[in-house]
Amino acid sequence: MDCIGIIPARFASSRFPGKPLVDILGKTMIARVWEQACKSKRLREVIIATDDTRIVAEALRIGAKVMLTRSEHPSGTDRCAEVAQRLELSPDAVVVNIQGDEPFIDPAQIDTLVSCFDAPEVELATLVKLFADRESLEKTSTIKVVVNALGDALYFSRAVIPFTRDHTKFQLEHFKQHIGIYGYRAETLARVANLPPSPLENAEMLEQLRWLENGLRIRTALSQHESWSVDTPEDLDKILKHFAP
Repeated sequence: MDCIGIIPARFASSRFPGKPLVDILGKTMIARVWEQACKSKRLREVIIATDDTRIVAEALRIGAKVMLTRSEHPSGTDRCAEVAQRLELSPDAVVVNIQGDEPFIDPAQIDTLVSCFDAPEVELATLVKLFADRESLEKTSTIKVVVNALGDALYFSRAVIPFTRDHTKFQLEHFKQHIGIYGYRAETLARVANLPPSPLENAEMLEQLRWLENGLRIRTALSQHESWSVDTPEDLDKILKHFAP
């Protein structure tokens, strides 16, 4: 099975401009993400996709393969779709969308995600983990997901789902948190990139709801690894304190 990883990296982030190039313990964030992704056992290659020449220069400096993409893409999914189209991948090839703001992503997470596609019927996949504390569960910034018996996602929400009338029957360890890494068959990626925004997506501001509303199934796999994403300068401060030698 042909599998490639794509790291969408945008310089003009509204909450943290230039974050792919911030220094994290002696390396840029994009360098750390790329190095971790390259350790995956299931990816044939890893490509940085960006619309900014400064990120292109950094990718070339570290020896990464990079593609300069169009600037108008509204999401990382759309940027990945452009790269996949230009690569002329086979329809059943797997594309992994690796978040460019997780400098310490564990390569095993990528391999766990790719393993979902060992089942030929899987078109889309993502990762989940169990919530460790009630505070994280109740934050609207953490995305909750409920799944069916096959592991396919039923719904994603910023609200706590499911609602529990009897807390004694549904404990904290039963709630699942979404981890924002996606895998797609190449033909499915091309399809989802052409879908218009949907009502549920607009309500929750979660693009994966667009896919569910259009009848696509999203397989989930459980990860035991902690995610360290950088959305704001405050997130970066936390990471530097945690990983500082």
